[in-house]
Amino acid sequence: MTPAPRHYQQLCLDGPFDTLAVVAQLTASGLLTDYVVYEQDEHWHIAGNPVEDIRLRAGDVRTTPWEPLRAALARTPVEDWHAYGWLSFELASGNGSGGDELLGHLIVPGVELTVSRERTRIRTLDPSLTDRLRKVIAEAPPHAEPPAPVPVDEHATDRSYHDQVAHAVAEIGRGRLDKVILSRTVPVPYTVDMTATYVRGRAANTPARSFLLDLDGLQAAGFSPETVIEVTADGSAVTQPLAGTRALHGDPTTDRALRAELFRDPKEVYEHATSVKLAVEELSTVGASDTTRVSEFLTVKPRGSVQHLASRVATQLAEGRTAWDALGAVFPPVTPPASRRPPPTG
Repeated sequence: MTPAPRHYQQLCLDGPFDTLAVVAQLTASGLLTDYVVYEQDEHWHIAGNPVEDIRLRAGDVRTTPWEPLRAALARTPVEDWHAYGWLSFELASGNGSGGDELLGHLIVPGVELTVSRERTRIRTLDPSLTDRLRKVIAEAPPHAEPPAPVPVDEHATDRSYHDQVAHAVAEIGRGRLDKVILSRTVPVPYTVDMTATYVRGRAANTPARSFLLDLDGLQAAGFSPETVIEVTADGSAVTQPLAGTRALHGDPTTDRALRAELFRDPKEVYEHATSVKLAVEELSTVGASDTTRVSEFLTVKPRGSVQHLASRVATQLAEGRTAWDALGAVFPPVTPPASRRPPPTG
């Protein structure tokens, strides 16, 4: 017998609120376990206390991970749910280092808050938490002021990273690759206050999206100048490749000169055009015939301390295709979804 679906109870609180102060207060309250904070259009969604916990490991991925994810979420016994979490680049190919390696972790929250300047909405499956959450929000300071950042040696790296860069350059020179995205690990010799780092970083950035999470002991924070994929209920899918970057100094004359330099730089323009071309090819595999198009090309988006060349590629999903198909088509993204990060706060 299928159990009756559970329903969220909702309460709205009127502001004004300092959004980052509320986020910091809630994540430090102890009322949220295994939480994800996700910013979208100056609204902060805070999800915790999972009622569904979905993990994908390397050994679970045979051909595609998207159908197992869709099927697992479809079994969620909650009305009007949202899912939050993370997926690793390796999930697209299943090329993890071992059968038990975690490649993705999604939750459906028992508690979900949406914080904006004007209003905060609380949705919870446990009504006993409502008053305590309201009290925590009321006690948030009028302004979020994290402690001073502690520097780290961002140039510290081992020789293997330099070797990887040299190999990538050689492969591009041979024509075997067009673009390579490399990452490296920088050691931090102290415990990082991830929430304080996120608050300080968000105050210095104007990202398209930002996130903070603590899932099963894994903590992460970041700021993205672009979105990998956006899919609406009517099947419209949009990806936003960004490639090509210059600094933003705050001086209009200097910033205009750097912007003009972006458009003249062969390397930056070629890299951007290559990213757009790939986005068109990828979305075309899931879009209805003749609907894939470049809806915006070579504009400039200011993001905090930098400015990026930006384009948008859109399609209308073909019949039978879903948002998971669209994500699978563009994942992992050709441009890395991360902008300049702040120094961590200890």
